[in-house]
Amino acid sequence: MKRTGLLSGILLLGIILSACSSLQGNASSFASIPAGMAYADGKEIYFSHTEISDAAVGEKLTAMMKSPVIVVSSLAKVPGELTAPVYVFQNGKTGKGPLGFQVDVFNNPAGTEGYTPLRKIVFVTWKDGAAARVLTSEAEILESESKGELALQKTEIMSICHLWFGMAGRDNRLQELSVVQNVRRKPGIFC
Repeated sequence: MKRTGLLSGILLLGIILSACSSLQGNASSFASIPAGMAYADGKEIYFSHTEISDAAVGEKLTAMMKSPVIVVSSLAKVPGELTAPVYVFQNGKTGKGPLGFQVDVFNNPAGTEGYTPLRKIVFVTWKDGAAARVLTSEAEILESESKGELALQKTEIMSICHLWFGMAGRDNRLQELSVVQNVRRKPGIFC
């Protein structure tokens, strides 16, 4: 009897220790976040799209990010004053942007006044594709528009884009982030 009780106790202790060991292994695991490279204020940033209001754009973003971008059509109802633009190029320099041209440009990156993850897409079209160049800030885009070099088309397509400064690994998944503290959020927005 004592021997059976001792063996049962050892077996139970082994099960408990093995469960604790696997829990510790999971505690150090993190999900990887698909990230795309973009520009904001002339600097490279990384971002992820998590939701979009338009199904067709959602399909393109899902393919680009290699991760599902959820379609939430009610996002299109978010008032414009709660959003910021994301500039998406429809022609120009070939690149890794969602339409095959240069990468997107954001204003108000995380940590700056006016930051919001709520982004309305503004399509950028060069009037003369041969004169196209890579633009890295909203100021450059607006200056080029004022010179008549490109046209901007505001849309009602809304995307939730989280912006980070940091480094992406070879597979475009964030490996290391420099977290920006004290991001000012707009009242009533929970992200």
